[in-house]
Amino acid sequence: QVQLVESGGGLVQAGGSLRLSCAASESLFTFNAMGWYRQAPGKQRELVAAYTGDGGTDYADSVKGRFTISRDNAKNTVYLQMNSLKPEDTAVYYCKGTIVVITPNDYWGQGTQVTVSS
Repeated sequence: QVQLVESGGGLVQAGGSLRLSCAASESLFTFNAMGWYRQAPGKQRELVAAYTGDGGTDYADSVKGRFTISRDNAKNTVYLQMNSLKPEDTAVYYCKGTIVVITPNDYWGQGTQVTVSS
């Protein structure tokens, strides 16, 4: 079974930094796309950053210039470096991987809490 496990969340002050990790049970080359999403209480889950199927990257406008997605293929791990954190970044952050067979199949991690204090 494909598994994704997030880690690295915590409590930080506004302006601080965190690096989230997503450890995958499979080689990253197994995935056609991978990315990070977040969900704040009472809000819908939204895309934060992702590697797209064409090898490019997508970032939410709200995090451009502050967050960076990266990967370490040898460790089967995707990272999200978050700098200049703001209170509105507070959410549970989820890793998602997509594997395309005939149709895309999404796999989600359990999430890691990020809380940014003002």
